[in-house]
Amino acid sequence: MKNNKLLTIMLIILVTITLFGVIVVVLLTQLNKEKPDGPTIDEIIESSVDIPEITTNLADGSFVRITLKIQASDKKAGEELFKRDFQVKNIVIQELSEMEEGALEGKQGKITFQDAIKSQVNELMQEGEVTQVYITSYVLQ
Repeated sequence: MKNNKLLTIMLIILVTITLFGVIVVVLLTQLNKEKPDGPTIDEIIESSVDIPEITTNLADGSFVRITLKIQASDKKAGEELFKRDFQVKNIVIQELSEMEEGALEGKQGKITFQDAIKSQVNELMQEGEVTQVYITSYVLQ
């Protein structure tokens, strides 16, 4: 009789401790949820600059019409990028003038172009850096 009562009390204590532990773990994981990695869409828009449509010849005689959006690392870098838009346009035109139509075709060609623009603009930047170059409009003829 004593053993059954003692066993029941031990089981109740064990279940209570386990339940308490589960509650603590759940609360800690819910309270410690981290902010998602990377900037929010509002922060991206705030630090981005639109480069208006540029139409230029390529090295092989064809031409391209392209519009870009360039994302900077923060708002201050975005403001600097906005002031440097004439330099960015110059870089884009120079880069495109050395490319042939085949170099811009396909996904890899566009990624290579975006990376080239990003690295060249980053050389100009004094506040922050360019984190992403987006092609928002593209016509190749």
